[in-house]
Amino acid sequence: MGSHDIPTIPFAEFGGHLLNKALSRRIPMSGTLEITFRCNLNCVHCYCNLTAKDPAAINEEMTRAEYFSILDQIADEGCLWLLITGGEPLIRKDFLDIYTYAKKRGFLITLFTNGTLITPKIADHLAEWPPHEMEITLYGTTQKTHERITGSHGSYQRCLQGIELLRERKIPLDIKTAVMTLNKKELPRIRAFAERLGMAFRFDPLLTSRLDGVQTPRQLRLSPQEVVALDKADEKREQEWRKEFKKPVEWLQPDKLFPCGAGVTSFHIDPYGKMSICDMCRFHHYDLRAGSFQEGWEENIPLLLDTRRETDSPCYTCPWTDQCYNCPGWSWMENGKMEEPMDYLCTITRLRAKAFG
Repeated sequence: MGSHDIPTIPFAEFGGHLLNKALSRRIPMSGTLEITFRCNLNCVHCYCNLTAKDPAAINEEMTRAEYFSILDQIADEGCLWLLITGGEPLIRKDFLDIYTYAKKRGFLITLFTNGTLITPKIADHLAEWPPHEMEITLYGTTQKTHERITGSHGSYQRCLQGIELLRERKIPLDIKTAVMTLNKKELPRIRAFAERLGMAFRFDPLLTSRLDGVQTPRQLRLSPQEVVALDKADEKREQEWRKEFKKPVEWLQPDKLFPCGAGVTSFHIDPYGKMSICDMCRFHHYDLRAGSFQEGWEENIPLLLDTRRETDSPCYTCPWTDQCYNCPGWSWMENGKMEEPMDYLCTITRLRAKAFG
């Protein structure tokens, strides 16, 4: 049999083609499943932060059978990319069942974990059914810093052990961190640690408020000046921001409140079956326990996407609106109003525009 040259394209380009088609047809190509808000750690900045044995949460969380049903439904509707996260997803006793069922349905899975619950058994299973991507959060390169943030003695060594178990099995793994006042000085060393292991690294300095209204994460935020200084110190981030500020402003839905792709090609589902357009817009949701994913996607979500602007927010005339993280969801979480600008994000964007625009 003769050989044939089969043309290939990079995966990112392939994904871009799919998402563009999904955008025009409103296909839910990408989804997030928060399978629990519970965690074995007690991180000071976490937006959900329920204890591992929280009885109310355990009783309210969706069952394995309910997750199987949802996975079937979203697969039938065209979902391909699936993020499984928490809380700490591995804290569920049926995590491997849910994860493996999702793998068998053909999803390209990204798994977020704190790494502390990785055991040889779990690592072996992930090697047999590897995720498309996996990320572990490391908050410092010293036990003192890491555990000051996690609030859990021994979590630093358990995290490192989890990383090593996955590395030994060549599971695709990246390292990330949330940057705050407590660990900003160790950021270069966390990056160096990841690079030394041959892993990609990313960090996020933008902390959100907690879902229960507690404002502690805000108190841990870096100043806008510190955030932009981190951008400048990172060659890759600087290049990316310079590219971003060269793009023209293009609202996907110029007369509507929600300009992004949330609810158009992506969705979010919390541990209790509440589907929303993203993790920021939980104030509008559809109860999957009372109906189907298709009903929620086709009938309920569009009600929010059709929301019209009601104010003359300066965001709508800002030349850097595409480069700013301010959105109705962020505004709601921060101010309780969907169209009120966030001073913190506005300042960061102005400083970025001055530095990279």
